[in-house]
Amino acid sequence: MGSSFGSPQPDAGTQMVVAELAGLDALDLADAGGRGRLAARAWQALWPKLLAVAIVLVIWELVHLSGWKGGILPGPGVTLSNLWAQAHASLLWRAIATTLERALIGFALAVVIGVVIGALVARIRPLRAAVGSMITALQTMPSIAWFPFAIIFFGAGNTSAILFVVVLGAAPSIANGLIAGVDYTPPLLLKAGAVMGLRRVLLYRFLILPASLPTFVAGLKQGWAFAWRSLLAGELLVVIANKPSLGILLSSYQDQADMASTIAVMIVILIIGLCVDSLFGVADRSIRHRWGLT
Repeated sequence: MGSSFGSPQPDAGTQMVVAELAGLDALDLADAGGRGRLAARAWQALWPKLLAVAIVLVIWELVHLSGWKGGILPGPGVTLSNLWAQAHASLLWRAIATTLERALIGFALAVVIGVVIGALVARIRPLRAAVGSMITALQTMPSIAWFPFAIIFFGAGNTSAILFVVVLGAAPSIANGLIAGVDYTPPLLLKAGAVMGLRRVLLYRFLILPASLPTFVAGLKQGWAFAWRSLLAGELLVVIANKPSLGILLSSYQDQADMASTIAVMIVILIIGLCVDSLFGVADRSIRHRWGLT
């Protein structure tokens, strides 16, 4: 009796609306929790880098204050102010664009050549016996040693000389990465692919390349490191008129004995390297996640 005369019970339509609103509230809370976890992960990844930068700045300032080498080393404040001033001028951005364009073209060519050579050498035993060790020898040869040959062959002041050495610096590492990945592909997978009818290109496309992806990505990362170093060395040696680059800026500031501007350009080169390394890190984490290793 008491329940009959209490507050009226909501009808079915009202109960449905209340349930839907409760569901939306739960989704909002879950989304907020997801954003919170994402922010926490971002902070966990960021704070060690910020701490490292702070330590470097402190050591740098202490060395500057010590007057080492007659005080030729400018402090962080002067150098960062110089970098800020250069960032507001078009010359630095034109130089960055030129250097990145050469880096992307050279690395893309190196990837194509390295993949083709690596795929052929990995699967054709006579070819591997003939040139397998030569790939490693090319990888260990300093890139700077190729520039006299490249300058004589392509001519001074030619971008082709720089790209030639960039490709020679990166392609062997990429090829060796693919070869190592193919070598460690489980034979059982190859037999399964044969049973499924995979042959030649299809075998590489759907089985060997996915199986060798972790080692191949490591080879790509190493190849990029060699390509980047070769490129900057080439820009210091091969001067091309009306084409400012990071290497030319370094050479110009060296001639002017402008230490602050030199270090500022070096910081730009370091930042670009860190950004590219972060991209490879994202690819590596994605692969490990797909393989169930995280």
